[in-house]
Amino acid sequence: MTDFTLPRNERLRSLSAVRRLFAEGRSGFVYPFRYVFISEPCQTEDVGVLFSVPKRMHKRAVRRNLLRRRAKEAYRLNKHILHAACAEGRTLHLALVYSSKDIAAYKTVDHAIGKILQEVAAGM
Repeated sequence: MTDFTLPRNERLRSLSAVRRLFAEGRSGFVYPFRYVFISEPCQTEDVGVLFSVPKRMHKRAVRRNLLRRRAKEAYRLNKHILHAACAEGRTLHLALVYSSKDIAAYKTVDHAIGKILQEVAAGM
């Protein structure tokens, strides 16, 4: 049975880990997201994800929250792709940055995140 939750320990919260991710990570773009990820060998499986909607793109907090919620929901339902790739003892940090001024429908967000997770799993 697959776990469709997004617990706190799967979210990337460490400032040093975030700085390292953006400094050393590999990046790509799938509309409407820019993504950055870093993968390293480790003894335990560890996946950390960060969701960001810049205030420069969307001034209203209501819109930022809506887009962040859509991204979290799409990730939560598709994260099994990453966990299958990380099963052989790798740690992965991933940042998803919403990079469009338009408010995308959930279907678009879900498709984009699914494609991003497949690309990240293939690039590990």
